[in-house]
Amino acid sequence: MTARDTVLIALFAALTAALGLLPPILVPLVPVPVTAQTLGVMLAGCLIGPRRAILAILLLLVLVAIGLPLLSGGRGGLSVFVGPSVGYLIGWALGAYVIGLIVVRMGSTLVALFVANCVGGIGVVYVFGIPAMAAVLDLPLTTAALASAAFLPGDLTKAGVAATVAVAVRRAYPVAGR
Repeated sequence: MTARDTVLIALFAALTAALGLLPPILVPLVPVPVTAQTLGVMLAGCLIGPRRAILAILLLLVLVAIGLPLLSGGRGGLSVFVGPSVGYLIGWALGAYVIGLIVVRMGSTLVALFVANCVGGIGVVYVFGIPAMAAVLDLPLTTAALASAAFLPGDLTKAGVAATVAVAVRRAYPVAGR
């Protein structure tokens, strides 16, 4: 691992943590808040490649686990890893990796980045988040999935914003993602 890798991993962990400073949006009947931090996950996957992206999100999650209040709403500590959002947190790391893989394979056009964000940043995150939320809250999977549909408009917006920002960053700084 190079010094550049370390800096990019730390930078995107910090960016994702900083996005947690924006207040969470609480959704009625869903105990998992809508946060801007998924935008950081998507940007990491779009801009620093799969390996560094997953390491950035894992670094953030380790810092949260040791008690730093880096999640939206000032949450941190081991308790978040047994709560209804645990699956979404796990999904962040794997989602960032999948986004990075798709970008490597499809390229960095606006459409490719948007597709990567939808597949990794929404699809993968939901695949882990919805079942975990259902299990923690003792809900039927279909009920948890319907409740999670409230996140979709915001997540699609974040996917578009991340794709647009990533295109602009790559245009301004062509070595981004290498």
